Amino acid sequence: LFGPAGGGKSTLLRTLNRLNDLADVTHLEGQVLLDGENILDPMADVIALRRQVGMVFARPVVLPFSIRQNLTYGLELAGETRKSALHEAVERSLQQAALWDEVKDRLDDPAVALSGGQQQRLCLARVLALQPEVILLDEPTSGLDPLSTGKVEESLQQLKEEYTIVLVPHSVQQAARTADYAAFFLQGELVEYGIGNQIFTHPVNQQTEDYVTGRFG
Repeated sequence: LFGPAGGGKSTLLRTLNRLNDLADVTHLEGQVLLDGENILDPMADVIALRRQVGMVFARPVVLPFSIRQNLTYGLELAGETRKSALHEAVERSLQQAALWDEVKDRLDDPAVALSGGQQQRLCLARVLALQPEVILLDEPTSGLDPLSTGKVEESLQQLKEEYTIVLVPHSVQQAARTADYAAFFLQGELVEYGIGNQIFTHPVNQQTEDYVTGRFG
């Protein structure tokens, strides 16, 4: 999902796991279907939905615990108590987030001691530990240096083989590098949607072309 600030990208993203319930969004119309079920239904299980559809924000928000506890906390809340299962989830999720080799010997160190890029990958691993179906990312590299950004993007390229990923990128360039499919939003409207490399090389809409070529935005 890409476009200028204020276009509605983050609002749409937060609709996909009902985080807008906690914001000032007072009116929604239509349906959002996941596995054939309307997640906007008032009777939908929002807690279960947020396990199924995980979210990584622009700024890493680590819990004031150890690296290990950041990953096991959600599982323990969900009722998992087996040490073997918790250990497996820690290693698996850190491997998936390309962080295991950097932290495997200090899992009991405070998570706040990690660098910003490592904290963001830990936040991604925390989502992965719960084995969601969908991962939402709202400008997850906006505060990272190029090296850390590359590591996050590399992880996403591997993760998309297993998960549905919906990304609000930090830039048009990042969108072009990462998107299998892309949607251009402008002033709260969906302007164009299609295969990523077509959107960024041969867009149909003139507004899309103007934006991806840097004529505005």
